Amino acid sequence: MEHLRLKDIKVKEILPGYKGKFVHSENMTIVHWDIKAGSPMPEHTHPHEQVVNVMQGKFELTVEGKPLVLEPGSVVVIPSSIKHSGNALTDCSIIDVFYPVREEYR
Repeated sequence: MEHLRLKDIKVKEILPGYKGKFVHSENMTIVHWDIKAGSPMPEHTHPHEQVVNVMQGKFELTVEGKPLVLEPGSVVVIPSSIKHSGNALTDCSIIDVFYPVREEYR
């Protein structure tokens, strides 16, 4: 068992406007994002399953060309290797869960 406190985890800015605190288990990566309004996420794919949980703000997520406007309480499951992109419409707080671990985020 590992007990962590978010306040003690170092922030990493993966893309401009995307600041995250990364937690890694044996099989998953959980990211607590603070995203600045107007910050785009370019279209991409990865072999990981991804679960997007919007905690605060509005985020436009486009999955396989279909745009969705996500608000607090929205959850989207993105299967492995599916094209997706996004843009923060407002400042956002989002929790992403990836399976398996995102080694490049360690």
